[in-house]
Amino acid sequence: MATIEDFDKLDIRAGRIVDAKAFPEARKPAFKLWIDFGEELGTKQSSAQINVHYRLDQLIGRQVLAVVNFPPRKIGSFVSEVLTLGVPDEDGAVVLIKPDFQVPNGGRLF
Repeated sequence: MATIEDFDKLDIRAGRIVDAKAFPEARKPAFKLWIDFGEELGTKQSSAQINVHYRLDQLIGRQVLAVVNFPPRKIGSFVSEVLTLGVPDEDGAVVLIKPDFQVPNGGRLF
């Protein structure tokens, strides 16, 4: 069972998607995202398998939540620096998690 101390180790922040591109070389359909986490963290890259519910042009400007303190993960030639968070729908397609209201980029989930 996880403890509150385990949860406290995760650094989950709000960020705004500033760029999104197709990722055709990924094994599973995915997009490349660039997410602005504010002055402290800057812009980080993420690969996200969100092609079912989202189009590239819908993602720019959207706020999302991401784990920012996992080690970078190389996916093909792309380095994913953060884990963008989502929940699967009833068919297993990812739905992004976002704040209900606009919050400062870099704001930490607690």
